[in-house]
Amino acid sequence: MTLLVIAAYLLGWLFNKITTLPALIAMLLTGILFQNLNLVHMTDDYRKLNQDLRKIALVIILMRAGLGLDEKILKKHWNAVIQLGLLPWLTEAVAITVISRYILNLPWIWGFLLGSMIASVSPAVVVPCLFKLREEGYGVAKGIPTLLLASAAIDDSVSVAVFAIILNALFSTGGSATFNITKGPLSIIVGVILGGLWGAMTSVIPEKGDLYVVPLRFLILFLGGLFSLFLSNMIGWSGAGPLAIVTSGFIAASYWEKQGWPINKNPVCNVFRILWIFFEPILFAFTGAQITIKDLDPDVMWKGTIVLVSCLCLRLVATLLVSVRCGLNFKEKLFIGLAWLAKATVQAALGPAALDLIKNGGTAGYPKEEELHYAEVLLAVSVLSVVISAPLGAILIALSGPKLLAPSKEQPFQATTDNVRVESGIPMRDGSTIDGFSNNKTL
Repeated sequence: MTLLVIAAYLLGWLFNKITTLPALIAMLLTGILFQNLNLVHMTDDYRKLNQDLRKIALVIILMRAGLGLDEKILKKHWNAVIQLGLLPWLTEAVAITVISRYILNLPWIWGFLLGSMIASVSPAVVVPCLFKLREEGYGVAKGIPTLLLASAAIDDSVSVAVFAIILNALFSTGGSATFNITKGPLSIIVGVILGGLWGAMTSVIPEKGDLYVVPLRFLILFLGGLFSLFLSNMIGWSGAGPLAIVTSGFIAASYWEKQGWPINKNPVCNVFRILWIFFEPILFAFTGAQITIKDLDPDVMWKGTIVLVSCLCLRLVATLLVSVRCGLNFKEKLFIGLAWLAKATVQAALGPAALDLIKNGGTAGYPKEEELHYAEVLLAVSVLSVVISAPLGAILIALSGPKLLAPSKEQPFQATTDNVRVESGIPMRDGSTIDGFSNNKTL
């Protein structure tokens, strides 16, 4: 497993340098290659370790999403953020549910489980591409990169929470039907409240002047995220954990901004970025290692491709339609629609979840063979979504951004020997700081 992760990282780095496409594509293919060449074989103990490591990766993904939510942007453009973050996701989730019911022959609840996972946008693809466009000045005047980042965070949060609620209801054992139905909305409320309290605590513990404020704040958020995710899964309230993680990151970042740390560029967020460098090859390599090509049904792969392509087209149309009152022109709406096509991170984290539960003895009340088939279809389609949409989304963002977004009148920052740019929030030699923060507000 260690060799698999190292190989995935190196091949991903090489793939990114040669093609400029996201490294996660090569990481996923490395896992598939290792599995089908019999270079890795996971027994039950190692499969459990694999599941736990993917959960840790999910905590990092969701915490970064929460830390990236800007309270001022949400207040100023709340209608646009809600429209772009929820409506395209809902359209695609419903479309996948309906189409997979008749093409893949999945039961309705399994179809919606698939739809809630596949409809999520990938921050691992979208965020680096948007940052690159923002550095070059494209769309900055209207704040399109920031708007998309906030919408993507909401999209991912809702996707993971809904998936967890459906999965928990599907594999729920015991309890009354009424309680199982009401547990979904209750888990949302509980997750938001607990996450808000946990995030607010980081503004006072530790004190902002503490010598170890950065590592302590990181540990409070990270360990709190691990605790909420694992505990919520253990007690059967799996929808509460993801929402608690995102909420804690959002509330913490909002308080920290008032103390002088910029949103999504503060030192704690940078620690999570570094941590993601280690967990990205773990997540995608282990997801690929779940796929054995000889066991795949060619019929499922073709039908899965049809489902994905048709639903991606529907999502593009839905994005154009729901952004009518967002103050954007047609080119900007088209760019957002194209950027919203990329899938990868959430699909890799959640794709094997149902299969893991079944292999661990869980049941949804269907015959064992049928449940295994449904879970394997979910995993196969999730891998397909990464292989098809991740490179497609990255290419479309890179090519369409300069053509569809207006460049900023201000020249993008260029580093020189007299003006050294370093990490956001750190003073530069000319006396200014990045993002307009004055020196007395930076650490």
